[in-house]
Amino acid sequence: MRIRVIPSLLIHKGGLIKSVQFKNYKYLGDPINAVKIFNEKEVDEIVVLDIDASRENRPPNFDAIAEIASEAFMPMAYGGGITTLEEIKKILHSGFEKVILNKSLHSNLNLVTQAANLVGSQSVVASIDVKKGFFGKYKVHTDNGKNSTKFSLVEFAKIVEQAGAGEILINNIDADGTYKGYDTSLIQEIASAVNIPVVAMGGAGSLEDFYSAKQAGASAVAAGSMFVFQRPHQAVLISYPTQKELKEKVFK
Repeated sequence: MRIRVIPSLLIHKGGLIKSVQFKNYKYLGDPINAVKIFNEKEVDEIVVLDIDASRENRPPNFDAIAEIASEAFMPMAYGGGITTLEEIKKILHSGFEKVILNKSLHSNLNLVTQAANLVGSQSVVASIDVKKGFFGKYKVHTDNGKNSTKFSLVEFAKIVEQAGAGEILINNIDADGTYKGYDTSLIQEIASAVNIPVVAMGGAGSLEDFYSAKQAGASAVAAGSMFVFQRPHQAVLISYPTQKELKEKVFK
């Protein structure tokens, strides 16, 4: 089965960064340069997340969004600071195909419904950040993983699906930037609970991890560190597997 393999670009103070477990940011350079390189790599899609916007209670940086969109030849999804329907329209008009909603899922769930009605569910992605609690149960978190909510993973996934989201981006905070592989039980739990595509994120370290996520029910896999670092020394290197590698190890 052909699944989407998606580089995830985190924007912090205008620059491209990578985190480990939503902390310990490492500056990587200009996001535009990364997009230009990914153009040449034939990537399926790119996720761009401004991790400052919601935390700083400011709207998306539309100039930066338009600049990134103007350089990209592949479908793109943007998240960060989106709180209104007008902002969603502006982002999609700039050239992005999808918007990613995270904090507004908790503060204004109706925005999901309004957006889905206006632009179609396929353009509205619900981003859910999860972390294991004391009893090993996944709990939904907000504000870059700082605050725990009352919701269990499955409960909240069903809520956002019913609201109109066309896709769920599930981000495992504990696995972020660790190269330890996706939590396949997490993917199975959410994929079996909803009827919309699930994008797995957090922990990818190899092409075999992509295959495992696919087997667990993911419709797409997103990764950050694996596409921007060269191990073992974590040197910055923008990379992406060849179509041949993907066919042999992921789409098999």
